[in-house]
Amino acid sequence: MIEISDLHKSYRTGANSLHVLKGINFSVSEGEMVSIMGSSGSGKSTLLNILGMLDEADEGEYKLDGRVIKNLNERIAAKYRNQFLGFIFQSFNLINYKSALDNVSMPLYYQGVNRNLRTEKAMHYLEKVGLADWATHLPNELSGGQKQRVAIARALASDPKVLLADEPTGALDTKTSYEVMELIQDINDEGKTILVVTHEDDIAHMTKRIVNLKDGVIIDDSVVTQVRAKEARKKQEVHV
Repeated sequence: MIEISDLHKSYRTGANSLHVLKGINFSVSEGEMVSIMGSSGSGKSTLLNILGMLDEADEGEYKLDGRVIKNLNERIAAKYRNQFLGFIFQSFNLINYKSALDNVSMPLYYQGVNRNLRTEKAMHYLEKVGLADWATHLPNELSGGQKQRVAIARALASDPKVLLADEPTGALDTKTSYEVMELIQDINDEGKTILVVTHEDDIAHMTKRIVNLKDGVIIDDSVVTQVRAKEARKKQEVHV
């Protein structure tokens, strides 16, 4: 699904050049759930931006679902993003003046889906994340966990090949984080390929494989025994 070979990325800072990614080799198979970890400056955000077609590598190759992603103009990049990728952000990135339903249907609007089908699909995904009753509510009427569920529904609406989750629990308390991870695990169980960028060890262990970045290189890439978020949540509730 994702194949990255000898990926390099540098940024100019005045007269200097900062070499952020230093020859990354990395692949993700269809249906995997992988976390990318690393401290600030490790290169994980840069890698995620390249995977999300928001930035491009200087050297190396990136293939997504068999297609080489290179030298795309913004129109084609936007089309591919909408076709292949669903994004979940730490800050939710919802449109404040639009209802939960309208937020979820946005990717379908950009795909040219007619209004009735957009509404039907958006409601389906709001039901999937347990928020059908909140369809007409604005983001400021929702809790953090509910906002993230709307964001997940929006990411799923266009049926992307891959979900990219950038610190999806970073703005949430532990209980809500585990509820969100339970939902993300359920989506992965259905076969969706998911990448989670996180700095939280407990969240990383809720995926099936952990890739550790340090100073622009992968220092460890290990399959782990997945901790089920539902069980972790039950344990946490017992201790509270």
